[in-house]
Amino acid sequence: MTPADWEQVRSIYLEGVREGNSTFETDAPSWEAWDEAHHKTPRLVMRAGDRVLGWAALSPVSKRRVYSGVAEVTIYVTQNARGKGIGRALLEALIEESERAGIWTLQASIFPENVASIDLHLKCGFREVGKRERIAMLHGVWRDTILLERRTID
Repeated sequence: MTPADWEQVRSIYLEGVREGNSTFETDAPSWEAWDEAHHKTPRLVMRAGDRVLGWAALSPVSKRRVYSGVAEVTIYVTQNARGKGIGRALLEALIEESERAGIWTLQASIFPENVASIDLHLKCGFREVGKRERIAMLHGVWRDTILLERRTID
């Protein structure tokens, strides 16, 4: 992913925002804010020609040095490209690249209604850690999330 990909990446992210089961955010950040909040590598996109079909990136879970090898996964696939293996290819590549970057634990916090994303993560070696009940509000409604993790380095 490069800054030149941002408009397409942002557009795919906004699809997830509108669907209501992908993020607690209600708008997409600027490139600068997004860039600041995510690890510089890995940042991946899946393309068909010059069109971005999906993207994946990692963000730190804490600024504390002891958690420097723990990252949160973000993965989005554009609506009309879902169900074609793009999410799995992105997540598998993200796992591989995260190991090269020294990340030892990946985590994902997913709405229980987002069954496809939960299934994808489980198929890629994540395990369910637990359910975080009423963890935050979205549009005035308390929402739960399922916390998943994957140890990438023993």
